[in-house]
This record gives sequence, structure tokens and C-alpha cells, in this order.
Amino acid sequence: MRIIDITPRHVDIANAELSGLGVVAEVGDARLLNAPDNSFDVVLMFGPLYHLPEHDDRITALREAVRVVRPGGVVAVAAISRFASLFDGLAHKFLFDPDFLEIVVQDLATGQHRNPQEQPNWWTTAFFHRPHQLPEEIAEVGLIIKELVGIEGLTAYLPKLADNWENEADRDTILWAARVVESETTLLGVSPHLLLVAAAPN
Repeated sequence: MRIIDITPRHVDIANAELSGLGVVAEVGDARLLNAPDNSFDVVLMFGPLYHLPEHDDRITALREAVRVVRPGGVVAVAAISRFASLFDGLAHKFLFDPDFLEIVVQDLATGQHRNPQEQPNWWTTAFFHRPHQLPEEIAEVGLIIKELVGIEGLTAYLPKLADNWENEADRDTILWAARVVESETTLLGVSPHLLLVAAAPN
């Protein structure tokens, strides 16, 4: 297994902690992968799409994933919901700060998340997808969409559930609640993170 990350510190941590499992990490850019065509059965894109604010860069990264995955292979893509800052801001009361509110207004209008004052916990430069935009970008590069789900759903904003998570029966109930709505198209945007699973054409 190979991990490619643009941040050297992340690569160092991965190599230190995962090398014993046969994992090799290296510094790289999702838009230009150092890998031959058709070289992986599965490509996981857990980060590039929301750290690439420009549409053309996201499409370039997706085309690279298509290039390096084998025909019929799996490409799984994570994205951040357009509404993540809104709900997170309410849950953590950031939204009552006029500066954060201004950030959220821009997020909702354009998907372009910026934190010009570099406030801790207000995150970094990113792009937040509307749920329908992610499948559109995936289809643009010729991948075959298999499933789109919201990873956490509303539970991401319910901190009181942390105590219930320690109880096995309660944990099963929390997971059940997440699963019954994870593919509900009218609720996908509630989840801070989206996951799309696609297949490369044969």
C-alpha cells in the first residue's frame, strides 16, 4: 500500500507508524502522481478534492486517479459538505462571531472556504461541495458512480452522544441511525463529510 501526501510531516508520521504493516508513504501531488498507468486496484482520495479549491485542479486530480487505477478498479473520494461550517458553527457557537459568520456566508455562496485571520478551529483554505456537485465531477472524468453517502450525518453535531458510544448497545443504535439516512439524498448535505465510491470503466 502506498500513501501519497503533499505534507512532509504527514509522510514522516505514516512511515514511522505504518511501515511495519507494509505501508510506504511519500510526498506527492494528487494532480501528478508518480505511478504508472493501471497500477492500483483501489485509489482512495481522502483529502485532495477539498484541499483543491479550483475546479480544474480537482478534475486533474480525478483524472490522475483514473489513470493509475486498473480497469474496473475502485476509486473512493471524500468531500466536505457545503453546509459543514454552518452546522459546525452552530454546534460550537462559532457562528455568533461576526468574522466566522462572514466565512460561512462565503462558504454557502461559493463553496470557497477561507480563514484569512488563521483563527484556530476555523480550518484552512478549502472547497466545500454541494452533494450534487461531487457526482458531477466524478462523471466528468468517466468514472461510474456506485454509491454516495454522508459519513457522519447529524450525529457529528451531537456531542452528548459520546457517552453513549462507550456502550455497545447504544453504539449499535447510533450506527443504525446513521445508516438509515446515509444515502437519503435530501439529507446528504447535513453530514460534514461525503463519500463517493466509483468504478473505473473496464
